[in-house]
Amino acid sequence: MKVFVTRRIPEKGIRMLEDRYEVEVNPHDRVLTKEEIIEGVRDADALLCLLTDPIDRDVIDAGKKLRIISNYAVGYNNIDVDYASEKGIVVTNTPGVLTETTADLAWALLMAVARRVVEGDRFMREGKFRGWAPMLMLGTDVYGKTLGIVGMGKIGQAVARRAKGFGMKVLYYSRKRKPEVEKELGAEYVSLETLMKESDFISLHVPLTPETMNMINRDMLELMKPSAYLINTARGEVIDEPYLIDMLKKGRIRGAALDVFWGEPLNVNPELYELDNVVLAPHMGSASLETRTKMAVMAAQAIIDVLEGREPKNRVN
Repeated sequence: MKVFVTRRIPEKGIRMLEDRYEVEVNPHDRVLTKEEIIEGVRDADALLCLLTDPIDRDVIDAGKKLRIISNYAVGYNNIDVDYASEKGIVVTNTPGVLTETTADLAWALLMAVARRVVEGDRFMREGKFRGWAPMLMLGTDVYGKTLGIVGMGKIGQAVARRAKGFGMKVLYYSRKRKPEVEKELGAEYVSLETLMKESDFISLHVPLTPETMNMINRDMLELMKPSAYLINTARGEVIDEPYLIDMLKKGRIRGAALDVFWGEPLNVNPELYELDNVVLAPHMGSASLETRTKMAVMAAQAIIDVLEGREPKNRVN
């Protein structure tokens, strides 16, 4: 049996597959074109793909032997899951293992933009530092402020737990109210409008669905305090990005820190690169060696389970 892997992943996952099957791994350090993926799946029994790979009807039809599509990500909006189901193909993802890692990065971004860490680093490297000055690189305190969390799933809850150490008031908006989380974390459930109005820092943790597409639209952005910051480690399409850029340019909010973007990876809005009040990261929410290795093992194990006739743990269809 053959497994096609669209991008090299940590070696432990690859070795698990190579011990049992013929494995073809994308030899290029780039996202494959749709045509290249179609060619790769033609004689494959399993596909291990990434969130950046569009697995649509054309790809699924080309994989006439496919039994499983294992997505190396928590999200799976890159896959036509309904069509895969029609074809009897199992679809799996890699949930759970990246919760704490992504929460860490959300906090790293929050701290970096609030305290102007990236600006300060650039300032130093450009040789501009002439000594301590009372008004140099003034940022914003984090301790004791109000954190608004949009999406109180596992990652949102992990972010909220970290906020307790900073003495923050935590507001949250989620599709469903979660009394148990309120009790554990002291978080307060509010409407999205209230959260946008009252939060000093807003951190997004929702999946990309038809309901969350453009969820943080211009009306929501207009509600933010001029002193507030927006942090996004969810999906770029959750925000009206052009309007956010306009607000940042005009100083109508203090700043933003973004790990995800509309049109990534090839079509990130170049205007973002010109803004000093934005911290940008290359979709690295799960980018620790430990977490990415766990994801590789989970994705590989799902393939092994299906090809050996067992039900995989993380089936999404």
